[in-house]
Amino acid sequence: MPTQPTKVLETFPNPHPERDYVIRIRVPEFTCLCPKTGQPDFATIGIEYVADRACIELKSLKQYVWSFREEGAFHEAVTNRILGDLVSACGPRFMRITAEFNVRGGIYTTVVADHRQPGWVPPAPVPLA
Repeated sequence: MPTQPTKVLETFPNPHPERDYVIRIRVPEFTCLCPKTGQPDFATIGIEYVADRACIELKSLKQYVWSFREEGAFHEAVTNRILGDLVSACGPRFMRITAEFNVRGGIYTTVVADHRQPGWVPPAPVPLA
């Protein structure tokens, strides 16, 4: 195969570090294994962030997500691990990970984890008429 799963996250310089703007990424094919049964768990991972100096490079993100396919992980743990890894890689002003797991045993799970850079305050919403 030309590419392989990896935990290495690459970044590139934020083209507009002077501005707060939101980057939204949707990953609809996240897979890990249930640590109790070994059965696959499927989720859609939503990533929203306000970059500081660096942005996440998408091909490396794809390979990073792929690296969880054979790992057992509780939903809460893997969501927070993804947040921690992405924050370590790019040092955003703000980041939110929303992991929406598919139904298992009649139960849906959604886990939301946030990071906020100390001292960062989001800009006030602009009401439009």
